Amino acid sequence: MNSYKKVLIVVVTLIISAGIFSSGFYFGYQKGPEVEKVSNIFNKEQAVVADIDFEPFWKVWNIINEKYVSSDGPTDQEKVWGAIAGLSSSLGDPYTIFLPPKELEIFESDINGEFQGVGMEIGIRDNILTVVAPLKDTPAYKAGILAGDKIIEIDNQISADMPIDEAVRLIRGEKGTTVLLTILRENNGKTLEPLEIAIIRDVINIPTIDTEKTEEGIFIIRLYSFSANSTGLFTDALQEFVDSGSDKLILDLRNNPGGFLEASVDMASWFLPKGVVVVREDAGKKRKERDYRSKGYNIFNDNLKFAILVNAGSASASEILAGALSEHGIATLVGEKTFGKGSVQELVKVGPDSSLKITVARWLTPNGVSISEQGLKPDVEVKMTREDIIKESDPQLEKAIEVLLNK
Repeated sequence: MNSYKKVLIVVVTLIISAGIFSSGFYFGYQKGPEVEKVSNIFNKEQAVVADIDFEPFWKVWNIINEKYVSSDGPTDQEKVWGAIAGLSSSLGDPYTIFLPPKELEIFESDINGEFQGVGMEIGIRDNILTVVAPLKDTPAYKAGILAGDKIIEIDNQISADMPIDEAVRLIRGEKGTTVLLTILRENNGKTLEPLEIAIIRDVINIPTIDTEKTEEGIFIIRLYSFSANSTGLFTDALQEFVDSGSDKLILDLRNNPGGFLEASVDMASWFLPKGVVVVREDAGKKRKERDYRSKGYNIFNDNLKFAILVNAGSASASEILAGALSEHGIATLVGEKTFGKGSVQELVKVGPDSSLKITVARWLTPNGVSISEQGLKPDVEVKMTREDIIKESDPQLEKAIEVLLNK
């Protein structure tokens, strides 16, 4: 064999070997774990639970990248955020929400108490987007939005199965712009025809408290939210009540969507002995049930005649305060059944500009009644009809006054 043939054999052998190697590499790559094919993502295998199969997730990820027709689809980071949102929504809890940068910015502006929008709290009831409460003197309030209104469209976009954070994003907007809501409203147990309400957005300053003394000598405190400064304002209002010389008090919690737990506990403490339970926190199997107890300011005696007004817009901290004072025999509840928003959310940082708002516990009244499952049923039930609203009459307040005058 001459040298030329030897060289040719070596070259062919190398080519064949390389082909076999590359074919094997390709075959191995195709048969290897899907996660190994994912590029441009770091921490993709961090803290993976050993008995959970993530292979389908990464396979779908790769199929989307390889086959999806649109070239201007979401970025890889946006797909990760979408996956997290899907994971949180799999819990079936409307109050557990992933907040990517834009939604987190909106949420934080809400917490700070000033934002642009229509001024109403929304939630999920019976799997339908529902108004918890319009805040007093806001565009939603002035446009006639009522607690319990079911939102079926936002700017002609159907809201069925829409997450709360997406609905908030669509309803919110710059001052002077308009949002069109299509709602269903019940009246005397009957659902009316769809109603379209156009609302002009504005800067929203969340109201807190008002006071009034009626001709009958009854002192009224209207509390609109449990904000960071509500405890101090409530203390001032109670001082006004004491100075008025009245022994009859109405606390109006209608259309109050709640706020800080600490505020409701502090307010209840003005009427309860030290150490009695204001609300119970049930965290399931995660940790022991925790009781929040009165601080024992307890400045009022048995001569106090006290009624609390509630309706379908009374939620969360409102239900905690009303439930505690009702079950301990301090106040009579007048009005309509409350919303039933008895869950505890914690905001957990996920990344530098994203967070997860997750339900970590549920509220129970001192007697162990689940606020989420049942809401609060008033001692004296009084409906507020559409005709009452049009006539600007208030049969619930009238009944509360009657209850106190007859005590």
